Amino acid sequence: MSKVVHIVDDDESFRVATARLLRTAGYVVCEHETADALLCHPPVGVDPTCLLLDVSMPGLSGLELQEKLAVTEGALPIVFLTGHGDIPMSVHAMKLGAEDFLTKPVGERQLFEAIERAIARHTRTRVRQDRMEALHLLVGKLTPREREVFEQVARGRQNKQIAFDLGTSVRTIKAHRQRVMEKLGAKSVIELVSIARTLGVLREDLLPGDSAR
Repeated sequence: MSKVVHIVDDDESFRVATARLLRTAGYVVCEHETADALLCHPPVGVDPTCLLLDVSMPGLSGLELQEKLAVTEGALPIVFLTGHGDIPMSVHAMKLGAEDFLTKPVGERQLFEAIERAIARHTRTRVRQDRMEALHLLVGKLTPREREVFEQVARGRQNKQIAFDLGTSVRTIKAHRQRVMEKLGAKSVIELVSIARTLGVLREDLLPGDSAR
């Protein structure tokens, strides 16, 4: 799988030289003269990707581009590399999730390390997103009653409590629970809790034990 870097910088000599350096190191590089140019041709694809972004550019600034991208789904990690940065800028960028804020000129090792951290972050984000999508598909296969049982079991409720709440028998709840486990590919209640927590059904601080009978 290729590693992709989008360079957004209006300094043509820097952009071309950096692109050449990164391509020599094995990266796939896309060059954009302005932030607006990137927005006209937004990054697509499944390869691990990051943005190498200047701050001061004609039109939309790097920080303004970061703000726009931050509210989009699957926003790419950003490494700022600028000759016009200051502490307030770097603090603002880092608060919005920038991977790093580097000042030109920058050493090759420092640049590569920042890019690799950003790409690793993007990979982790994609893995989480893929897992979320897969879990949503599985949960979508549950019947409304199975969904109720799933949420109750994940909260640590015993079968008899769930049966009472839903106005049915313990035997029926056990059957629903078994189907839920099979459909979600869960081998224990702890795995159900993990799925529920990932999907936002449970808060992070709620992790009941396997107390159902």
